[in-house]
Amino acid sequence: MGHLPDFIQDLALILISAGLFTVLFKWLKQPVVLGYIVAGFFAGPHINNALVKLARDLFGSRGEQIAGYFERIPTVKDMDDITTWADIGVIFLLFALGLEFSFKKLLKVGGTASVATLINMGSMIVIGYGVGKLLGWEDLDSVFLGGMLSMSSTTIIIKAFNDMRLQKTKLANIVFAMLIVEDLAAILMMVLLSTVAVSRHFEGAELAGSLFKLLFFIFIWFVAGIYLIPSVLKKTGKYLNDETLLIITAGLCLGMVLFASSVGFSAALGAFIMGSILAETIESRHIEHLIEPLKNFFGAIFFVSVGMTMDLAVVWQQGGLVLLLTATVLAGRVIFATLGVIASGQGLKVAVQSGFSLAQIGEFSFIIATLGMSLGVISEVLYPIIVAVSVITTFTTPYFIKISPALSGYIEKHAPAGWNKLIRGYASSGVSVVNRPDSRRRLLRSILVQTGVYGTLSLAVLFLGRAYVIPVIVKGLPGVWGAVLSAAVTLALMAPFLRAMIMKKNRSPEFRELWNDGRFNRAVLASLTVLRIAIAILFVSVVLFPLFSIARALLILIALAVTAGIIFSRGLKRQSRRLEAHFLKNLDRKQAYEEKKAAIPAAVANDMKAREIHIEEFEISPDSPIIGKTLSELRFKQKTGVSVITILRGSRKINIPGAGEYIYPHDRIVVSGCDEELQKLTLSIEDRKSAGNYEDPPSHHISLSRYGIEAGSPLAGKSVKELRLREKTETLLLAIERGNESIVNFSSDFIFRESDTLLLAGEQEKLDRFDKNIR
Repeated sequence: MGHLPDFIQDLALILISAGLFTVLFKWLKQPVVLGYIVAGFFAGPHINNALVKLARDLFGSRGEQIAGYFERIPTVKDMDDITTWADIGVIFLLFALGLEFSFKKLLKVGGTASVATLINMGSMIVIGYGVGKLLGWEDLDSVFLGGMLSMSSTTIIIKAFNDMRLQKTKLANIVFAMLIVEDLAAILMMVLLSTVAVSRHFEGAELAGSLFKLLFFIFIWFVAGIYLIPSVLKKTGKYLNDETLLIITAGLCLGMVLFASSVGFSAALGAFIMGSILAETIESRHIEHLIEPLKNFFGAIFFVSVGMTMDLAVVWQQGGLVLLLTATVLAGRVIFATLGVIASGQGLKVAVQSGFSLAQIGEFSFIIATLGMSLGVISEVLYPIIVAVSVITTFTTPYFIKISPALSGYIEKHAPAGWNKLIRGYASSGVSVVNRPDSRRRLLRSILVQTGVYGTLSLAVLFLGRAYVIPVIVKGLPGVWGAVLSAAVTLALMAPFLRAMIMKKNRSPEFRELWNDGRFNRAVLASLTVLRIAIAILFVSVVLFPLFSIARALLILIALAVTAGIIFSRGLKRQSRRLEAHFLKNLDRKQAYEEKKAAIPAAVANDMKAREIHIEEFEISPDSPIIGKTLSELRFKQKTGVSVITILRGSRKINIPGAGEYIYPHDRIVVSGCDEELQKLTLSIEDRKSAGNYEDPPSHHISLSRYGIEAGSPLAGKSVKELRLREKTETLLLAIERGNESIVNFSSDFIFRESDTLLLAGEQEKLDRFDKNIR
């Protein structure tokens, strides 16, 4: 490599800068993301101009010489290459986010997080749009501004909660649930913003079409992924070492990125979807661990590239706007996140703390800004302004979290008497907001969901058939027989889904109960059955009509006959059940595996949570000060208030452990307690030293020594078993030299002789005292 290309030089500069500033920001106890952004500023194209201007302003004519030195500071030369690497960073960041996401986890967080996030994000989008319009900005700039101001920073919040030991509290559970919903909303927002940016107008029908297309493809990708990928990973599991699994998962990620781009969606969406599919597999934690170095490496380049766009001259000129947007974020997100959590049924204290925790913008705001820049729909001035607002709000986040308990306590203390239910929260008031649905509503909802699911799958088969199957068949077999074969193949692939759509729930106990319960219910159920049959006939007709030029009436009769055959086919019944069972088995495999490993069944844990008893699991680090101590010595109940329910040690589960049970490295202890008690426990079991602080290595090393058996020695004539060398001297006998022979394999009955030489291993102090200890 006689001459290194600019790309290698730029990458070296980025990584060196990132490394230096990460260490600095860790020392300052600030998030690493901020270090990357600042590193990007110092490695970026704007640093020279900023320093030159500063030198000239401070030193006048004498500053010219200093400015000359500043102009020679090395900076990134080719931003196009860095942009490409940053795009890869976004892909792996979203892939890792999908691995942590899980659609089943989204269903578990329930209405609390959904309601709170909807109010918070919706309000901030409207406020951001309003601020943009007040400033005289274009509609697209204002829409993108609202999107950027509506997104919190998952990275910053996790860092702050870990530093303040809040990660096991009820507050953290609520905030993390809101972040899960927010992440999905951000993905949807990116697609809709892309549609708006390309069309340059806000036509409702076009947005609705884009949203339908997005949801359709997400559903199909998810169903197909869950049906295929867990089965493939299970069957090939014995061939998958870490290297192979990493290659396969990275390939799946980039393959989905390619497919998503080919059908008109963003690369970030494809990466997120593949991550969420793999999140439902048993190997998800392992994959997450393997992919983390890639995420960290490319993610660092992305955040550094963000810092490169920060032009201090622009930020200084737009200082008033930066302060305005910062105030908007801090005030708006605190107020509306708090109101959202209260509206979801939580108490005032946790609502206020949640609002103050979410008062920042972060990585998704950068991604949305990058999207707007790449589409050429937002002003270049907006990007460095958003970065500056993010930096400021990131710095304020820990302080906002710290003051929130005192503020919530003050509000509770001075709240009017009528606010009792608001302070405690509707979720804990015992009032049910929604009545329990009766059997009719449950059945109707189930039938409608089944119809939607299997109808969507049938539609996907129809699209795939028209795009790939039918053109190949018609080209290879022109004429009527090609049309017949095309229709037969397409309908054969569609038939299991059509039958499930028509017949699902028709013989269930709920269906029979309602059928026997009055004429009105019979009419409703019969109407639903006719509707499903009509939908199936429509699908069959849509397949037949483009292929055959015969009379429409005849084609409709054929469609009726095909639908009747689908309904009465026992083979299709077995096939549809088999397909559904396989999908559900893959979908539930991870949950069943985790429930089997769990210390407490999910139903019991949910019941305890409903009674405000928190169950949490802690993994014990090898450096924890509690290693090697018994539960009676640790006195967790007396010192912290928590109760130890279970100790998980590898595949062993120790339920209700006794006082004499020891704690070992990597044990996972399951405890119950309130938020304050869990925080005390976190303090007591945390590492004594942080990463990077190394203790002096132990001075007692193993040494070797030779000991000769002289005449009259007490060792002569005795066996290894009689002398008990290990117990008496704390040394290990490695070999016996007798004449020219070295005896390594000896039994406990081996008899020592005079002139034998013993080869011993042990600490030097014990070897020096060997002769004294053996007598």
